[in-house]
Amino acid sequence: MKITDNWNWQAPKDWLKIKTIELHTGGEPLRVFTSGLPEIKGNTILEKRKYFRDKFDYIRTGTMWEPRGHADMYGAIITEPTTEDGDFGTFFLHNEGYSTMCGHAMIALVTLVLDTGMIVRDEENPIIRIDAPPGRITCKAFRKNGKVEKVSFKNVPSFMSLKDQVVDVPEIGKVKFDLGYGGAFYAYVQADDLGLHLDETDYNKLINYGRKIKYAVMDQFEIKHPLEEDLSFLYGTIFIGKAKNLNHHSRNVCIFADGEVDRSATGSGVSGRAAIHFGKGELQLNEKIIIESILGSTMSVKVAETCNYEGIDAIIPEVSGTASITGQNEFYFDPKDPLKNGFIFR
Repeated sequence: MKITDNWNWQAPKDWLKIKTIELHTGGEPLRVFTSGLPEIKGNTILEKRKYFRDKFDYIRTGTMWEPRGHADMYGAIITEPTTEDGDFGTFFLHNEGYSTMCGHAMIALVTLVLDTGMIVRDEENPIIRIDAPPGRITCKAFRKNGKVEKVSFKNVPSFMSLKDQVVDVPEIGKVKFDLGYGGAFYAYVQADDLGLHLDETDYNKLINYGRKIKYAVMDQFEIKHPLEEDLSFLYGTIFIGKAKNLNHHSRNVCIFADGEVDRSATGSGVSGRAAIHFGKGELQLNEKIIIESILGSTMSVKVAETCNYEGIDAIIPEVSGTASITGQNEFYFDPKDPLKNGFIFR
């Protein structure tokens, strides 16, 4: 008999217990909360996110940071929809706080709700409508034998905010960049200009450069969303380089939040890139490009529509990718644990 055969321990009743299900999209983790969260009040997703941030941020730090998470962990909270025809709502967590949009999470969440039966749909290619911080995200799943093989989503209006700008970065020098919005703002930089390799060999250097460029752009340029003050901040730096696979368009490495490295090609990031390429005449309507991540995993993006967004020439990008479920967790918060709210090293 194994020592574990008679093991039936239960956590004490006064411990906070939170259950999650784990996924990844192109290697980028997503921790989705399935039970144990308190009521999250608010009439909009931004209100719900603010309420959670103000009241329950210890749950973010306790599940994203060590010892339950790590410096590159990423999470999503599912809420009830905030629109009449929405299927559900969501907002996102990471090591620094809360992001405005997350494409890899959209792909993973649609895979999750359909493959686990949270939402039951009979169609082979069902539509899932998600209320997210920047607005409505309409997703389409592509299933084979009842299992999701790919997810596409039409993102919010995306646009080029600044073109061919130069920022003076301490310890690096002058760096040329474009500023794009694809649900979040990113500074886009050519890796070759800085002698960076977009793979694991320059992992720490990419973090270092990405953080310095982000903070320099924040200091020297105004980041302004046309409607929402809560969306008016620079989320990260995206380095662009040549693809390793000749059949792909290019490679992305996104350094976001407080030095997190996106393992995927970054859904909001490729949306902003599509807007920049379209604005520069480098991408045509309905032309699809495939973009690699630091791992070599891919997302595809195309300009599905053009639009005018609050007086700005914008596009509606359509992004596609794949996700996988990797496990489940039940986390305990012992009230007497001095590290119950987590800690982080970067």
